[in-house]
Amino acid sequence: MLSCVPIEEFVVHYGYWAVFLIVGLESAGLPLPGEITLISAAIIAATTQTLDISTVIAVAAAGAVVGDNIGYWVGREFGFRLLLRHGSRIGIRQRQLKLGQFLFLRHGGKVVFFGRMVAVLRVLAALLAGVNRMAWGHFLVCNIAGGVLWAGLYGGGAYLFGRQIQEVTGPVSLLALLAGIVVMLLSARYVRGHQHNLEEAAERALPGPLKDL
Repeated sequence: MLSCVPIEEFVVHYGYWAVFLIVGLESAGLPLPGEITLISAAIIAATTQTLDISTVIAVAAAGAVVGDNIGYWVGREFGFRLLLRHGSRIGIRQRQLKLGQFLFLRHGGKVVFFGRMVAVLRVLAALLAGVNRMAWGHFLVCNIAGGVLWAGLYGGGAYLFGRQIQEVTGPVSLLALLAGIVVMLLSARYVRGHQHNLEEAAERALPGPLKDL
């Protein structure tokens, strides 16, 4: 349906529900244009009387939080179980799973919060948090903070700049993407260089075999 109908028309037709649905599904892990939908709704609010910008931002933030929690639950209930049982077939053993959990214990909040600002991480962060058994309370706090900030920045920015937002969003999105790539590359390099020590630290923090709860 979305592939046949322009986002603007979809938002005009379904209003706040379109924003909530698309942002929520993207946050749950589906590759949908949540950010574009938010910006389109904000521009419509700025140029017509159809939508109210405060409600657009609130609905987008709510969709982000609900969708992220669905992604978290899917990762925790199914992703972790599948990797625990069958991960060795693709080279992911308990030692690597423990390392992932250990890193999320230390830095999971940053991934969830800042991941909301980067397109690729926005789709995957909640799922990864669930797979790596990040504490739900901590996840929820970072998730709400990131969702509200993202909706406020992009929705408010689109509303204030109106149709000119494309001139602003392009460089901002590019900088966010480049920053995300740099952080991921540096993190990957650090993990590879210290993998043995990190795995030992993960074993001390999470002793014994991992269990499927």
